[in-house]
Amino acid sequence: MKSKLLIFLMVICFGCSKTTPRRPINPKPSATILSETLSQSIKLNTKEDKKIAAIIRKDSSNSYLMSSNGFWYTYIKKSKKNLVSPVEGDLVTIRYEISDLENNIIYSEEELGLKQYKVDKEDFISALQNGIKLMKLGETITFIIPSYNAFGIVGDGNKIGINQSIKSTVTLININNKK
Repeated sequence: MKSKLLIFLMVICFGCSKTTPRRPINPKPSATILSETLSQSIKLNTKEDKKIAAIIRKDSSNSYLMSSNGFWYTYIKKSKKNLVSPVEGDLVTIRYEISDLENNIIYSEEELGLKQYKVDKEDFISALQNGIKLMKLGETITFIIPSYNAFGIVGDGNKIGINQSIKSTVTLININNKK
C-alpha cells in the first residue's frame, strides 16, 4: 500500500513540472526586411503610376478622371437620362473585357460573357467593385487599373501576370435593386 502511495505521489510531483517552450525554427522577419519590402512596393507602385500617367497623356481623345480608390476611368458612353447607380446589395449585370495597357485583349467580352455581380457582396476585381458604383444604367466606362487594385502580386493564375496593370471596359446592362 505504501509503495502504491509513493508511486502515486512521484507521478503527481514529476507529472506537473513545467515544460520549456520551444523556440521557433524560423525567426520572425526583421524590421530591415519589412522596410525593404515596403520600399520595393512603393517603388513598384510609383513606376506603375508613372506608366499609367504616360498612357493617359497620350490618349488625347479621352478625358480621364482619377478615383479616390486609386484607378482612372473615362466615359465611352455616358448616360444623360438615367441617374440611378448601383448600391450595396444590388444585383447588376455587366458586360466587360480586360486588356493590357497596350490595348491587347487578355479576356474578350465573348470569353467572359455577361456577368451578374452582387455589389459589395462578392469577390471581384477590387477597382471594378468600386467603379461599378460610379456607373449609371447603360453607361460604358474604361477603367485603367494598377496591379495593386487588380490582381496584385499573384496575377490571376492564367493570362494576367504578376504586378500587371490592366484596362477594363465595362457596360452596365441592368440593375436589380435589393428591395
